[in-house]
Amino acid sequence: MIIEPRMRGFICLTAHPEGCAQNVKNQIDYVESKGKIDGPKKVLVIGASTGFGLSSRVTAAFGSGASTIGVFFEKPPQPGKTASPGWYNSAAFENEANKVGLYAKSINGDAFSKEIKAETLALIKKDLGRVDQVIYSLASPVRKHPDTEVLHRSTLKPIGRSYSNKTVDFHTGIVSTVSIEPATDEDIENTIAVMGGEDWSMWIEALRAEDLLAEGFTTIAYSYIGPAVTEPVYRKGTIGRAKDNLEATAFKISENLTDLHGKAYVSVNKALVTQASSAIPVIPLYISLLYKVMKENGTHEGTIEQIQRLYADRLYKNGTVLVDKKGRIRIDDLEMQDDVQEEVSTLWEKASTENLAAIGDLPQYKSDFLNLFGFAVDGVDYGKESDEMVRIPSIES
Repeated sequence: MIIEPRMRGFICLTAHPEGCAQNVKNQIDYVESKGKIDGPKKVLVIGASTGFGLSSRVTAAFGSGASTIGVFFEKPPQPGKTASPGWYNSAAFENEANKVGLYAKSINGDAFSKEIKAETLALIKKDLGRVDQVIYSLASPVRKHPDTEVLHRSTLKPIGRSYSNKTVDFHTGIVSTVSIEPATDEDIENTIAVMGGEDWSMWIEALRAEDLLAEGFTTIAYSYIGPAVTEPVYRKGTIGRAKDNLEATAFKISENLTDLHGKAYVSVNKALVTQASSAIPVIPLYISLLYKVMKENGTHEGTIEQIQRLYADRLYKNGTVLVDKKGRIRIDDLEMQDDVQEEVSTLWEKASTENLAAIGDLPQYKSDFLNLFGFAVDGVDYGKESDEMVRIPSIES
């Protein structure tokens, strides 16, 4: 079938298998071009199929030679219907890993559930023995609690009062004003339940109970802080409360790993185009302006550049993990440089539908968005027939 992008708001309903495969190959090529990293050797990635989780799996495998198990929740293909992009990404990753003799297996299902945890632990016990790193990179908006079976839904809302500011429809380039009503206490609690640290902690406790953590084990979860302009709706809003909980959880996990000399870290990453960030009002306009400034400075990075630098320069360089005063790894350092933020703030005040093409980089935003689904990838012939029925080698589909 000929596969084209079909849009519904900030979601693309189709994905291109060859485009996704080329994206994965590009990430592998980048990691290999940067040389070997003396990093982890047996890695579990929870949320491994897209974004920072996928880049973490690529970096661990092709930078450090690690055996990897990836957990994700993706839609497999059906005749005449494409899979979700993470399915195709994971198939491509396993195929490339198999070519060079790297162990790579995947589990598709709800990572919040007891069943998927048990299946994952059994696979680790059978094939790897113990893991020396767990990456926690889930970005689900919904979580069914494994104990209470309550379905929690996260919300993106300010706390205390309503919030209004500029945003952009990245499909049309129209800059407008968006207003968001404040969160209720229930909204805050639900968002913490979905995006906070409880499930991360549950995973580590389950692994620990089965003696599946190696001496010197590390675990990393990903977060974001961002600029002053997004603070009311992000870091000081419902998601910010969840991220505060995530950071507090890192200290609790570390305390419970002292006998293993283990550590838990939160890595604060740069603003990038992801399926999640595209749904957040204000963020697409901010990213468009940020990309323009950072590309002009020569400091722009995508997910793979971020994560390769995290491993090479923050986690596994000279045996010392570099953290800020709050114990966080700051790989958003280039984004948050004073001169970058001052320039973005100046552009923000000016931004309008009429001038965004000149002062921002909306084409790059659109391209990065399409890339998430395997479209607009250089070197891919989108006029050719594609076989949508791609299977992941380690998963019976």
